Amino acid sequence: MGKTSTLVHLAFDFFERGLKVAVIDLDAQANASHTLQAFKSGLTASELFASTPPDYAQATAKSKGMILIESDTGLANMDKMTLQEAGRNFQAAIKGLDDHGYDVCLIDTAPSLGVTMAVALLASDYVLSPIELEAYSIQGIKRMVTTITNIRRANPKLKFLGMVPSKVDARNPRHGRHLKELNQAYPQLMVPTGIGLRSSIADALASCVPVWKIKKTAARKATQELRALAAHVFEKMEISNDNR
Repeated sequence: MGKTSTLVHLAFDFFERGLKVAVIDLDAQANASHTLQAFKSGLTASELFASTPPDYAQATAKSKGMILIESDTGLANMDKMTLQEAGRNFQAAIKGLDDHGYDVCLIDTAPSLGVTMAVALLASDYVLSPIELEAYSIQGIKRMVTTITNIRRANPKLKFLGMVPSKVDARNPRHGRHLKELNQAYPQLMVPTGIGLRSSIADALASCVPVWKIKKTAARKATQELRALAAHVFEKMEISNDNR
């Protein structure tokens, strides 16, 4: 649904703005870990659920301004933990990142609701949801909004930044119809900048670079869309040099 490609490009954009960025890959598919492999910290995502927070000192010392805490096979065991224990340990780990001066932490979650997604939402200040303009994705929107509403009872600071139309095919009448329906049904929840169905984005992810590094004319529109999305998220998250 464009979830990982969105996160990766937010990471690259924020990094280029001079922010100190931490990326946590909680998705067992490890796609973000592949694209951001140049920023490996030596830390793995399952370590964030241990009773003792990781030691970030070494990872921070060798960092280039962005660190990746990569997906690992240990994530498969996280659903055996209670939500209370997993949430407590994960939040302590996130605090450790804050203590080491990171400006923003971006978390890529699995596509389905489980312990790791729940603790990510419990620990977060903001959540962004890319969606495809297909029937199955749209059918899941009410459940997603309900889940976020329920999580906000336990985490009142969580703000829903909205839904990002992703992999939009402008030539597909069905996509146009679904986009119109969503804008009518959820006018306050739709992010104004969508992302088209563009092969240059897949090329960039495979090459482990942002799309604006792809030297093809076809990458220009994708660059405009992703830069606009990053600027929108940056503004909504109220990140600035003043509060760093």
